[in-house]
Amino acid sequence: MSIHISAPIGEIAKTVLLPGDPLRAKYIAETYLQQAKLVSQTRNAFYFTGLYKGKEITIGASGMGCPSIGIYSYELFTEYQVDNIIRIGTCGAYTTDLKLFDLINVDNAASESTFAKYAWGIGGSSIKHQGKAFNVIKRTAKKLNFAIHNCNVHSSDIFYRKDTDIPRVAVKKKCLAVEMEAFSLFANARHLGKTAATLLTVSDIIPTHEKISADEREKALKPMMELALEAALKL
Repeated sequence: MSIHISAPIGEIAKTVLLPGDPLRAKYIAETYLQQAKLVSQTRNAFYFTGLYKGKEITIGASGMGCPSIGIYSYELFTEYQVDNIIRIGTCGAYTTDLKLFDLINVDNAASESTFAKYAWGIGGSSIKHQGKAFNVIKRTAKKLNFAIHNCNVHSSDIFYRKDTDIPRVAVKKKCLAVEMEAFSLFANARHLGKTAATLLTVSDIIPTHEKISADEREKALKPMMELALEAALKL
C-alpha cells in the first residue's frame, strides 16, 4: 500500500478512472462495475476495483485541485504500477459556445500552477494529454455518436477570486473552460511516461451563470461516465 491509498498491491487495476468526489466514485462503481470491491477508504477517498464488460477497472477519488490529484495519481502510477488514468469531472465554460452537459476531451491543460516546474522541472504554462487515451476517447465518442469538444482547458488553483476576468493564461492558450486538476495529472504522466486523459462535463456557463441543478447532476454525468468506461476497454 502507499501513504494515501491503503489497497494491497495487486488490487488496483492497470486502468483507473478518477472523479474528484468519493461519493461519485462509489456511485460509478456500484452502477457500472460487476463484482465491485472496496479496496481503499483512507481519508474517505474510496477506491473500488471491479469488472466492466470483463475488463478489470479501478474507480477512485482524486480530491480537488492540482496538489490532491498530484498525490493520488503519482502513487497510483508508481506504487501500483497503473498505466492509464482518465480523470472524469466537471468544468465551467468560459464561453457561450459551450452548453450545459457538453462533453470535453482535454487536449492541453494550461495553468498558473507551479506544480510541474517544481515537481519535475517541466517548464511552460501548458501540458498536453499523455499517451493514447485522448485519441481513444475521441474515437470511442464517434463510435457511440456522442458529440464531444476536443479542446484546451484552464486548470486553476483558485475557485473563488476577486478578479472576474478570464485569466491571461486561459486567454493565451485559448482555453474554452476551467477545472482544477488536469495540469498536474498530465505533468505526472509526462514525467513517468504514463498515459493520462481528462474527460469533462460542462456543469456551469460562467458568462450567463447557468448551472446544472443538484437534481440533474447524476443523470447529466452519465454520458461522461459511460464514455470513459467504454474508452477504458481499449486501453
